[in-house]
Amino acid sequence: MTDDATQRFGIDGKRAIVTGASSGIGRAIAEQFAAGGVDVAICSREQENVDPVAAEIQESDRPGEALAVECDVTDRDAVDALVEATVERFGGIDVLVNNAGASFMAEFDDISPNGWKTIVDINLTGTYHCTHAAAEALADGGGSVINLASIAGQDGSPLMSPYGAAKAGVINLTSSLAAEWADRDVRVNCIAPGLVATPGVASQMGITADEVERSEVDRNIGTSAEIADLAQFLASPASSYMVGETVGISGVPRIEEGVV
Repeated sequence: MTDDATQRFGIDGKRAIVTGASSGIGRAIAEQFAAGGVDVAICSREQENVDPVAAEIQESDRPGEALAVECDVTDRDAVDALVEATVERFGGIDVLVNNAGASFMAEFDDISPNGWKTIVDINLTGTYHCTHAAAEALADGGGSVINLASIAGQDGSPLMSPYGAAKAGVINLTSSLAAEWADRDVRVNCIAPGLVATPGVASQMGITADEVERSEVDRNIGTSAEIADLAQFLASPASSYMVGETVGISGVPRIEEGVV
């Protein structure tokens, strides 16, 4: 790339929060951001799960620093403390990645009120808490919010109805907030991944990232690194004309033949 293109796609010098960063997509985004020169605050519900990620970033040759914070995104006080710690350590926030999420599989009839509330609280209300808490810092010179949704929030999700409903809410929140915050020079966009070879998928389906050949076009499973590539683009000046968009990233689409 030319120097101009490198600068447009670069993220060096930014400061970010990545939630749910102990493994999978969140960890990949945090590591890629740090490699690009971003100082990144990473959080998880358990300090012991996120400390090794921060230590690995700090001990590597990545130019970005890492701050590990214990934070349950459903706890507003904990989220406020996460934002405060990030601003205190790095001086501000330029990028917020709302990645923390959870799901389980069950038929709708078997989902308890508590089960429903738990999934909606983590995926949707947690996104609200983090974005709301970081609003002032993000607006100080402009910023970028990157929400993580899912194709389950676009196409429906049998046996995962609370997850799909919550992710649909994240998608709608993205477009709604993007319109409200555009005059603050804060861009809000969303990534909707399909099947990704995360540790969770490996334990449930036996598919690991090492088995995914990234050079193949004909596939419907991706890697966390591929989601991180898109997150870097959305955090960079190269995506300056993308506002309120939800970008699907799910490999080869499944096209059903119509009935004649």
